[in-house]
Amino acid sequence: MITLQQVEQIKTDVAGPVLALDHPRFKQVWESIFTRKLVADCMTHACTMVDKTPHQQKNDACCQYGVDVDLTEREAILARADQIRPLLRAEVQHLPWFDDEIEEDPDYPSGKVVRSAVFNDRCLFLAHDQRGCAIHRAAFEQGWDFNGVKPGICRLFPLSYEDDTIVIADEYPEYSCAHTDGPSVYRAARDGLRDLFGLELVAALDAVEARVLASQPRKLPVV
Repeated sequence: MITLQQVEQIKTDVAGPVLALDHPRFKQVWESIFTRKLVADCMTHACTMVDKTPHQQKNDACCQYGVDVDLTEREAILARADQIRPLLRAEVQHLPWFDDEIEEDPDYPSGKVVRSAVFNDRCLFLAHDQRGCAIHRAAFEQGWDFNGVKPGICRLFPLSYEDDTIVIADEYPEYSCAHTDGPSVYRAARDGLRDLFGLELVAALDAVEARVLASQPRKLPVV
């Protein structure tokens, strides 16, 4: 069982070292995105809050607080409201989906964000009869592209970015998905990075990844 001390130690460990990145916007990346793991299939993973004692199961825990939504993403979500709303539970379908307060944030494309609403201690878009995001589910079931609609920060999690640096989200070690075998955090979020920031960024990150993995100690196969 993961202890609170281990969670805090992982938070310290993932923050360094920081590597140079050859890209017009992003100049640095945490090495840990290439070495830390994430569960392979979050939709079948029984999420546990490992920073609680005793550990508490909370499926889709990474979505419990809601999310910052760029204003262009908010408008795209609202434009798809007729496709998304029927998937939501009746009690939330006509509630406000976003907070009224608009905040300045230069890291986002429009420079402004709003927060998605929270219902029963979870992002409102989790309030349907299955797991996961109703925006993603609507796109999947109805055959439309969620690029530009599903918030970019959701697509990247547990990756995030601050100024010119690609990082791992602070809360990553608090969830059980961070403590199982699976792809690297980078590989789990690579498609999202490509869609949001382009092939040039992915090529630059692939180059850093190759150097990081080449420097890792080789593990002998278990026989």
